[in-house]
Amino acid sequence: MKIAILGGDGFVGWPTSLHLSDQGHEVHIIDNLSRRWIDAELGVQSLTPMDSIQERTRIWKQETGNSIRFHLIDIAAEYEVFKGWLAEHRPDAIIHFAEQRAAPYSMKSDSHKNYTVNNNTNATHHLLNAMVALDLDAHLIHLGTMGVYGYSNVGAAIPEGYLSVDVKTLSGEKAEQEILYPANPGSIYHMTKCLDQLLFQFYAKNDSLRITDLHQGIVWGTHTEQTRRHKQLINRFDYDGDYGTVLNRFLIQAAVDYPLTVHGTGGQTRAFIHIQDSVRCIELALQNPPKMGDRVKVYNQMTETHRVKDLAELISRLTGAKVAYLPNPRKEAAENDLVVENKQFLELGLNPITLEEGLLSEVVDVAKTYAYRIDKSRIPAVSAWTKEIAADVEHDPEHPRLKSVS
Repeated sequence: MKIAILGGDGFVGWPTSLHLSDQGHEVHIIDNLSRRWIDAELGVQSLTPMDSIQERTRIWKQETGNSIRFHLIDIAAEYEVFKGWLAEHRPDAIIHFAEQRAAPYSMKSDSHKNYTVNNNTNATHHLLNAMVALDLDAHLIHLGTMGVYGYSNVGAAIPEGYLSVDVKTLSGEKAEQEILYPANPGSIYHMTKCLDQLLFQFYAKNDSLRITDLHQGIVWGTHTEQTRRHKQLINRFDYDGDYGTVLNRFLIQAAVDYPLTVHGTGGQTRAFIHIQDSVRCIELALQNPPKMGDRVKVYNQMTETHRVKDLAELISRLTGAKVAYLPNPRKEAAENDLVVENKQFLELGLNPITLEEGLLSEVVDVAKTYAYRIDKSRIPAVSAWTKEIAADVEHDPEHPRLKSVS
């Protein structure tokens, strides 16, 4: 297939591009490289050294003989340019990663909130709008988030996208309906993913677009089969308080003898998936498209759930790292359960990678290799959800609260 990967320079987009190119697909990356500009804004860099996208694709061609073509387009701002590209190339499938992906970054300030909403919502709508205008029957796969569901618990497993409910009619009888699972976003970033859901529902219903929405858990790990082939193909690896995901952050903190930062009680339960499984799920979704006229196909793209404090204790046992409990910069329940259905990918043949000591050690080894690139002042999570919470957030990595650990 000819596949357009929007945001293909990013944390999940890059290994996905390599994975699909390795299978013989014609891969085109469309990206505005905004994630690299955000690194410059935040004064932080990927733990792993990243070459330019042009150099990365050159190395991939050198190692495999397969070409990945890069196109510098801002799909949220350059609608006509993007529409022109789609009209010329008419891909068979489009994989949409082109959104600002960090909840903490989306809550840093009013301008960061505006940027996240404008970028994410416009990118999604420009894509859908252009597909309709061009009569482009491509399978659209979107990388969403488990965060659209929120983290509250009602004593039942979260279904894959849709919920069966009974509605009381005017005559007093019950009528069964299947609705989109109620959205409960926990940040501006998560809110934009909820807006994406509604846009997908409308365009599938109104224009019969074929859409798959993947509600993904927190991604951990560094390598995939393809990124191991050459040191310059390595994926980016974020450790800072805005973009670093919790498990990867713990592993890096352990590698540089920094306390594992648990915010609040650590009783928050999160869904997780390894980066190799993430690209495999995208491949499975690509192989199983909905038919024209079908409703949006929704998968829960996760493999396991863990409490944050349990992860910290696991890493502490593995590495000897201490644990520091700090005020929570997020506005969320102190404790929650999370039970999630993920039958569809398992039925399609996914063999999940779980938190095994060997893979965790692999991440620690990567962190130790590039420890010289770590700026400890960027490790604390300082983006607060409200002004009141901000007053208690710890900005100083040398503060006694980080020196006095359990």
